[in-house]
Amino acid sequence: MQRILTILSILAVVAHGATYDLPPLPFGTSSLKPMIGKKTLQIHHGKHHAKYVNTLNALVAGTSLENQSLEKIIKATYKSKPGIFNNAAQAWNHSFYWKCMTPKGGGIPNENKHSKLLCDKINASFGSYDNFRKEFAEAANTVFGSGWAWLVSDAKGNLSVRKTIGADNPMVSSGKCIPILTCDVWEHAYYLDYANLRPSYVDTFLDKLVNWEFVAENLERAVDSGKNWS
Repeated sequence: MQRILTILSILAVVAHGATYDLPPLPFGTSSLKPMIGKKTLQIHHGKHHAKYVNTLNALVAGTSLENQSLEKIIKATYKSKPGIFNNAAQAWNHSFYWKCMTPKGGGIPNENKHSKLLCDKINASFGSYDNFRKEFAEAANTVFGSGWAWLVSDAKGNLSVRKTIGADNPMVSSGKCIPILTCDVWEHAYYLDYANLRPSYVDTFLDKLVNWEFVAENLERAVDSGKNWS
């Protein structure tokens, strides 16, 4: 697990001194229009994500968790300190989610443009991209209430789809696996643009927003780190 968390720390928020910083978006607030609007990103990143980071800073100040990586906090507080866990996990989840999107993204990954390994593993794990897409969309659309849909890798690059409720993250709730893609299905991620039509948002995410380059990099890290899993 420690090796997994070391790899994951590359991907998200890190501590600076005694506080955690809100990372900037990897794109402009207008860059994902019309798929995701400027106001949605301003509120989602500038209000919701920022609140998780600020609350986490307040909760860990003066404790043994202060200055620890987000990944270590998530591991240490899972099922034992829900207030700290929820805010640490949501800070991590959101930082990861932003990197999972890019303007002019989505669609079927191409082995020449993105990664042969990624394309091969999707086909090996799901039979085809269409099968993966169907399973991922079903997971995202059937999260009851608020949560996340994930594509995860095991030590050998075998892929599977998971869904989590609330702030839960498969790095702690699903055994030895590394998240390589996520879709936020909390209502604040899509309601201003899609109202209650979550399936439309999920379709748009998959068809027009997924940053397959980032997903491919995460898969390569997962396979590389898996060589040292016990």
